[in-house]
Amino acid sequence: MEILAFGVQADEKPLIESAFAGHHEVRCLDVFLNEDTAPIASGYETVSTSVNAELGARVLEVLAAGGTRMIAQRSTGYNNIDLQAAQRLGMTIARVSYYSPYSVAEFAWTLAMAVNRRVVRASTRTRDFDFRLDGLMGRDMHGRTVGVLGTGKIGEAFTRIAHGFGMRLLGWDVAENPVCRELGMQYVPKEQLLAESDLITLHVPLMPETTHLLDADALKAMKDDAILINSSRGGLIDTAALVTELRAGRFAGVGLDVYEAEAGLFYVDRSLEAIEDDTLARLGTFPNVLVTSHQAYYTEDAVGQIIDATVQNVLDYTAGRRSGNVLVPRS
Repeated sequence: MEILAFGVQADEKPLIESAFAGHHEVRCLDVFLNEDTAPIASGYETVSTSVNAELGARVLEVLAAGGTRMIAQRSTGYNNIDLQAAQRLGMTIARVSYYSPYSVAEFAWTLAMAVNRRVVRASTRTRDFDFRLDGLMGRDMHGRTVGVLGTGKIGEAFTRIAHGFGMRLLGWDVAENPVCRELGMQYVPKEQLLAESDLITLHVPLMPETTHLLDADALKAMKDDAILINSSRGGLIDTAALVTELRAGRFAGVGLDVYEAEAGLFYVDRSLEAIEDDTLARLGTFPNVLVTSHQAYYTEDAVGQIIDATVQNVLDYTAGRRSGNVLVPRS
């Protein structure tokens, strides 16, 4: 069987081809799966997709009409998939339920330290041989308060690093993590966490209940000089409300690896085009904002684990097995 893989980055292609070698043939495409590209999958029983694939009902119907019966998504999140439509169409949907939490946690800290110590501004200056320190002053993290929204595997890894910095730890989640408790984390209501934290980081999945978890009111509840980091899902923050607060001169720094309207933008070269998204364009004008292109997971370790799990998901499908990665079972 030949698998069609959409949204494959250049670094990923040899890893995917090597992982599938000896099992199935794989055809890798750099285009992302959406309504325009879905017809390419005609004749492919199994399709693998990236996190930014558009898998709404219409796309799934096009895939099903072309003979696709199994979709193996190379990500943990699946808010982009209409699972009810997939079940109705008799399709099997699998994801990657686990990969290195350190990849995302470490990158979240990279963003936090970069905006705190003005690393991008400093680098830009020194490339022009401007070695002034004006405007580059940051703050020690030691002794300050960090608020971790979501204390699962990634939130736990982030908390371990924060503990190493010697920070006061506040957490918020539907269930407490005993490891975080042992590290000294105090679980508090979201309102208290927002009001007291010097650094706030998001590590919760995007669901209807968490969409705009940080809305206008939540953002106003934060300290004026807080640092905000989001390496989870863009929809967790009301970006328009965030821009309003930034225009008012609030927040010491904001690091965003995700953006709620990133589909169709991230992972694509738009450098020669006019960006029609006014909100994203406005974010890029603030000197205290750093936006990266959903790369927190992008380490050799994490990507390798994602690909290995994807291969196993396909092998399980062909063998009629069902694992914990299956979201919609084979009918």
